Amino acid sequence: MRIMAIDYGDAHTGIAISDPTGFLAGYTTVINAYRPEAVADRICALIAEHGVEELVLGHPINMDGSRGPRSEKAQAMKALLEQRTSLPVVLWDERRTTIDAHQILFNSGKNAKQRKKVVDAVAASLILEGYLTFKKSH
Repeated sequence: MRIMAIDYGDAHTGIAISDPTGFLAGYTTVINAYRPEAVADRICALIAEHGVEELVLGHPINMDGSRGPRSEKAQAMKALLEQRTSLPVVLWDERRTTIDAHQILFNSGKNAKQRKKVVDAVAASLILEGYLTFKKSH
């Protein structure tokens, strides 16, 4: 079963899709769009293209566990995706994924400009890896 992880952002949304077995992260991309509807349109196209059966949406919870405006945007995107795709959407705690993604890219020698282009896809991959690990253990 292919699973898509989504790191939803204001201008850039990272996408990571598992391999057919649902055990490994495979395909990644970044959707550059501001309007939630445009992001949803592109996600729908990727779902059809890759045969995705489940969605995992990064849920930005504050470090203290509270929820703010970013959490509300993620919940609104969850509702939009469920409506548009009829697929289950799991909200996944994404605390630190973008920070970790920057660190991974920095350690691999990418400069700031190179990191900016792919950091959202790497963050989505981290969300996917966390979710796949969780699924394997449950």
